[in-house]
Amino acid sequence: MSGCKRNGAAASGKTAHIAIDPVTRIEGHLKADVTVENGKVVDAKLSGGMYRGFEQILRGRDPRDSSQIVQRICGVCPTAHATASIMAQDAAFGVKVTNNARVTRNLVLGANYLQSHILHFYHLAAQDFVQGPDSAPFVPRYQKSDLLEDRNKDLKAVNAAAVDQYIEALDVRAVCHEMVAIWGGKMPHVQGLVAGGATEMPTKDRILEYAVRFKKVRDFVNNKYLPTVYTVGSVYPDMFKVGQGHKACIAYGVFPLDNAYSKFMMKSGVYYDGKDHKFDASKIHEDVKYSWFEDSTTGLHYSEGETVPAPHKDGAYSFIKAPRYDGVACEVGPLARMWVENPPLSPVGQKMLKEKFGMDAKRFRDLGEDAAFSLMGRHVARAEETWYMLDFIDSWLKEVKPDEETFTAFEIPETGEGTGFTEAPRGALLHYLNVKDSKIDNYQIVSATLWNCNPRDDKGVRGPVEEALIGIPVPDIDNPVNVARLIRAFDP
Repeated sequence: MSGCKRNGAAASGKTAHIAIDPVTRIEGHLKADVTVENGKVVDAKLSGGMYRGFEQILRGRDPRDSSQIVQRICGVCPTAHATASIMAQDAAFGVKVTNNARVTRNLVLGANYLQSHILHFYHLAAQDFVQGPDSAPFVPRYQKSDLLEDRNKDLKAVNAAAVDQYIEALDVRAVCHEMVAIWGGKMPHVQGLVAGGATEMPTKDRILEYAVRFKKVRDFVNNKYLPTVYTVGSVYPDMFKVGQGHKACIAYGVFPLDNAYSKFMMKSGVYYDGKDHKFDASKIHEDVKYSWFEDSTTGLHYSEGETVPAPHKDGAYSFIKAPRYDGVACEVGPLARMWVENPPLSPVGQKMLKEKFGMDAKRFRDLGEDAAFSLMGRHVARAEETWYMLDFIDSWLKEVKPDEETFTAFEIPETGEGTGFTEAPRGALLHYLNVKDSKIDNYQIVSATLWNCNPRDDKGVRGPVEEALIGIPVPDIDNPVNVARLIRAFDP
């Protein structure tokens, strides 16, 4: 597979160093260096090699520009960045959005969630398990890829069905994009999400257009996506036993269910040391000892954050900062949200967990900490979250009012500050905005990739993905497929 280089010895009892650069089929730009001893990863470093600089780009601009500019951070989840930005503006401007605006925003972000989760499994991660034709985008692949039929020759029909779904999922994702565009204007880089609410007022026709498309997506999730994830998982029971990492996670809460933002479809919370903790934003800070940023900026709360690149700093190996919550390295994403919320599992999930794993699981935490915080557990979490949100989207379609106002007028103050807390499909996301002289004085972004793919912190503690790589089996150093599988399970 392109991008895989190794140094060192391969025999049992000796050490090999493997560099995967770039890690393909992810949203961003990432390099993985792992050290393998006796067939398992014993050390790992992740490097984000691209400096983005959005914080500098935004300084001095009209604060309303931010919701358009920050969508260029991510090609998969621009809607989430727009949402975090307008929430920060709402807070800084002191504007309260209408009920119809809140629900419209949920419908736009919800459609993007459906698209992103289906994209992740079928078009980014599934090729780690399913063998497609010997043509792009299914090649290049590792020579010994440990695919479904490599493990069981009788799974030819299952593999063929999954490949057919790969094609079908492209159409389903297009439908999701259309759902976003109904009120977002277009996709990617929506124009309909603004401070004060949304630009598009729902009409009966547009609600019906969204509902018709949603039915197609719902059918695909229930009848294709969920069963396929569990079927693939049953062939790889060993993947439920690796990749646990720090067993610590954080969720900010997403999809507000009331205008006070006191209830969410997925609630906020933090889990570490085997205990649940109430989320407190004051406990977030960012370390940069091993990041290519000036040491003088380390350990700062995001509201005091500075972005001063130092690309030649000794010892550093990434442009990703290292966020910590109360000093703890926490992972984010569907697993974090599902662990914190602990919602009921789908009927498909309950049935297949019983049949294929002998597990009597009714809610997500019934999987147990080891299975949930695992390589395959992260795929199950994403699929179950997709199912869990279906009924909520249906309820928002009933709640949104045709021809009712979605925008509240406001004035940009001379000074103000606000933080937008939301969740991108791939994990917790915050945008911090500070306004001075009615312009952006400081803007800080702590995204999901920062939480998951960060380098060591000032104490030398590995980031969540780095830690999850420890113990990952690499029986053949020329085919480190499990390293890539683990990284992709986080959807970086």
